[in-house]
Amino acid sequence: MYYTNAFEKNLSILQRGMDVSLLRYNVIANNIANSETPNFKRSVVNFEAQLKRALDAEKVKPSFPGRLRYKRGVSFFTERKYSDVQPKVVLDYLTTAKNNGNNVDIDEEMMNAVSTQLQYQTMLHAVNNEFVRLNLVLR
Repeated sequence: MYYTNAFEKNLSILQRGMDVSLLRYNVIANNIANSETPNFKRSVVNFEAQLKRALDAEKVKPSFPGRLRYKRGVSFFTERKYSDVQPKVVLDYLTTAKNNGNNVDIDEEMMNAVSTQLQYQTMLHAVNNEFVRLNLVLR
């Protein structure tokens, strides 16, 4: 699928954001389920900062693009696409919140769960609004 207009790009980013929200919610649920397990380390999902860097990189073009003479040469500039950015589940092993080695704070995880749910609902409303606007144009 190619992205030629803002509608398709917006839907793609919203869809990826909703997928990441589901992944984040599952990671938070796993953290909550293991909140009393000795030596368990919580996990977090990193995605938004990488997506922002990729979207900002699309706007920047190199002043000297360079040219490859050979197929196996190394290019000076590799274009980074937002569609190639993948969410990463990272283990937080540096902190310890309890005496048993566990670093899950149940209050923080519950707030993260609520925040993730609200983000998902916001993206869902944004997708619905995109299709409402499309219907207005088609009428």
